[in-house]
Amino acid sequence: MPDHILFLVPPPIRYADYIHPAYNTKTSHRGEKIRGNVVTDMPLGVLSMSSYVKAHQPVAVKLIDFSTILNKLVDFPFDSFEQFFTHQLSKEEVIDFKPTIIGISVLFTPAYPNLIALAKVSRTLFPDALLLAGGGVPQNVARNLFQDFPGIDGICHGEGEKPLLALLRAPDQRRFLLESSSWITPADSPGVMYQHDFIENLDEIPFYDYDLCQIDDYSINPAITSFYSTGTTVAESANFHIMTSRGCPQHCTFCASHTIHGRVMRYFSVARVREDFFRLKNAYGAKQLIFQDDHFMGDVERALEIIRMIAEMEGVRPVFQNGLALYALKRNVLEALLEAGVEQLTLPVESGNQKVLKRLMKKPLSLNIVRRVVDDCRDLGIYTNLNILIGMPGESQEDMREAADFLKSLNANWFVIMFATPLVGSEMLEICLEKDYLVASHIDTDYKKAIVRTEHFDTESIHAIAYSMNLELNFVANPDMRLGQYDLALVGFHGALKAKEDHLFAHYFAGRCQELLGREEDAERHYLRAGELLEGSTFWRAHADRFGLTDEITQRMGARGGALPG
Repeated sequence: MPDHILFLVPPPIRYADYIHPAYNTKTSHRGEKIRGNVVTDMPLGVLSMSSYVKAHQPVAVKLIDFSTILNKLVDFPFDSFEQFFTHQLSKEEVIDFKPTIIGISVLFTPAYPNLIALAKVSRTLFPDALLLAGGGVPQNVARNLFQDFPGIDGICHGEGEKPLLALLRAPDQRRFLLESSSWITPADSPGVMYQHDFIENLDEIPFYDYDLCQIDDYSINPAITSFYSTGTTVAESANFHIMTSRGCPQHCTFCASHTIHGRVMRYFSVARVREDFFRLKNAYGAKQLIFQDDHFMGDVERALEIIRMIAEMEGVRPVFQNGLALYALKRNVLEALLEAGVEQLTLPVESGNQKVLKRLMKKPLSLNIVRRVVDDCRDLGIYTNLNILIGMPGESQEDMREAADFLKSLNANWFVIMFATPLVGSEMLEICLEKDYLVASHIDTDYKKAIVRTEHFDTESIHAIAYSMNLELNFVANPDMRLGQYDLALVGFHGALKAKEDHLFAHYFAGRCQELLGREEDAERHYLRAGELLEGSTFWRAHADRFGLTDEITQRMGARGGALPG
């Protein structure tokens, strides 16, 4: 009888953050409730493993992605994610599948508590199944995971296609786990050396098993709309995540992707990429191809060939979710991206301070390149979101101020300010552990909550700096408003209001734009809402006072018949 593999993907959000999202996080409406934003990316590692093992071994495979289920729920009548997992895994179609192997895939650290809860539920409901875990999080916190839940039988080291196939072929699977250098087990002695077992020629991997997915569920993705804030409708589009390469040769201290894919670049051939892309379009109706490559620009000429290929595919366009290396974004590359339908780019700038980039992040990027790419994008009409990390070990508050001053001088469209986070497997984590910089567990943290405290800042001050920087760069000194492009500025303000309806600064500056555009009725609506928030919230009044906006908001609200804040 062939093995029955049940792949499980827990949601990359803590239960508390889903039920009660923080003020500085994206949210979504679930009926009358406001919930934390749940990202739904197709689990490419799972889809690749499924297609690979199916090509070599009789096996039945089923996937349950709990993020997509959460995104479809209107009501959430569960007191914990563990209850939610139990409910889903107790359904008849899952019980009848009778899994012999359960594999839990976890890429993001906030999913760590959900990994443990899901493992416990799986062990209870399917006590005889081999219980496995894989992805960057389980691999890099294996000993912690075995301590928190010893019931997991094995954790894959690195990419899983070849290790999983070897396990399926083993006469004694439990013994194989103990003997293989590709699997980490609770019985392993300290100091055991594990080895990656990579597929060097990625063309050996068959077409990803997209049929495992409920494909329409991945178009209900609150995160992907941020890539089309310029007004494009994507809610009913067919989004397909893809990966055309693996590996990254860079040594950025905040990154841990090398622990899974290594530092040597490996590629699908361009011919194979073409074959897959046209199959996605013709057989599946793909509209958006969402690239998940860690370093798509590793071979610039190859990347250009793929971009130009997409430009020839009518009705299909690319999205680069992980950002693209800025040094490779020469004018001709940007023009090719525009021709391929790219309206918006996420630029992984990370810092506006050259010292922080070079010494602390070890990121090979010059600020002169940042300015050139941003200016070229502005000139070509490509909307730019700049990812910024603050709070690196060794970064001073003066460094952050200098970074903000540089960023404020750019003609970008929007800035996404996040906390530098010591990801498991990263050099940054090693530094933080060595210097005792952590104030909370690093295992389940993310970019939305600071846990690093150094001689230059504590977590409270870094939260305040980040939020103040966000308000200054995106609202008070908004580049689109500075350049008189008020409709474009409204794109960002409306996007902020989609994520947080009670954002005083978004309402106020949206009102300013509408007024400058002669749309008095829309301006009045935003001004009155801003006034209400100013009157009813000490949080917003403090920030309005800080930027000298209180009197302006009061005057505009009063001029339109609103109650004056006292």
